[in-house]
Amino acid sequence: MIETFLNMLEQGNDNALVRYSVGNAYVGEKKYAEAIPHLQQAIAHEQTYSAAWKLLGRSHYELKQYETAVEVCTRGIEIANAQGDKQAGKEMQVFLRRAERALSADQN
Repeated sequence: MIETFLNMLEQGNDNALVRYSVGNAYVGEKKYAEAIPHLQQAIAHEQTYSAAWKLLGRSHYELKQYETAVEVCTRGIEIANAQGDKQAGKEMQVFLRRAERALSADQN
């Protein structure tokens, strides 16, 4: 699956959906570091892509990059709420709370 989307990128089909699809496929394989640049590019193509924000926040959380996860999820929640995407907002709230708890635990 990833190869198909990477081939699309190589052929010049670089857009938010293709980048999100690559990132999503990497997340599905728990390759979070590989997912991040593609999800960032999806957002660069389309700032209001709340699903990309959600996976980006999750990827940073899974890599224990808690401060970045908090920043990404906070911004993603704002965007999701502005778009009326309640489900993505709720899912990002979960990762936001987890990241905040992890940061709090690290400080103790």
